[in-house]
Amino acid sequence: MVDDTCGDWEIGAVTQEEAQAIDQELFTEYKFSVDQLMELAGLSCATAIAKAYPPSSFPNSPPTVLIVCGPGNNGGDGLVCARHLKMFGYEPTVHYPKRPGKALFEGLTTQCQKMDIPFLSEFPSEATLIDELYGLVVDAIFGFSFKGAVREPFGSILRTLEQVTVPIASIDIPSGWDVEKGNPDSIQPDMLISLTAPKKAAQHFAGRYHFLGGRFVPMALQQKYSLHLPPYPETDCVLQLP
Repeated sequence: MVDDTCGDWEIGAVTQEEAQAIDQELFTEYKFSVDQLMELAGLSCATAIAKAYPPSSFPNSPPTVLIVCGPGNNGGDGLVCARHLKMFGYEPTVHYPKRPGKALFEGLTTQCQKMDIPFLSEFPSEATLIDELYGLVVDAIFGFSFKGAVREPFGSILRTLEQVTVPIASIDIPSGWDVEKGNPDSIQPDMLISLTAPKKAAQHFAGRYHFLGGRFVPMALQQKYSLHLPPYPETDCVLQLP
């Protein structure tokens, strides 16, 4: 267990194994459902983005956001985030190249489509095109379960994202990073939204905005894993970390 700080508050940064164990306990012992936690996580991400990048800060109006979703739960968080950003007044566009054939993800996709959120069939091949069309990129490709080499088409996508100049907001883990060691050769996001608790790789995050989201971890579980999560302000579902 490695500690980060929030003012005078020490926050437990979890390993990949601990993150997976906490997730599993939320599902099996506390009887949360996947879609329930995904909704709370995606809402947290959209809320944190709105705090860090309010519409007035975008060079274009309406504020355009490209959300790149991976094939797992991190991608599901991205779809929920896209829907809430739309409700917050942003203009999200989604690229979702590898879609799992599960009812949960099909439903999240339909919800976005019914809200007139466009889906790109092809990822922009040039970073300059992304810079021209969007004011922010949300990286919802890989989460804390990621291991091994990045497979296509995500390898090409990440190489393009390494060259963009608009800010990138990564959900839980910057995609392509080792969950514990980070990756200096992959994308370096401007924003990281740590869900449940920061992962050890967050120590290597050097961007401007680090938020904690996912205000759903029961106190007994926090104590069991020595998370030492700081108190969220009032009724907020996110907390900015220093």
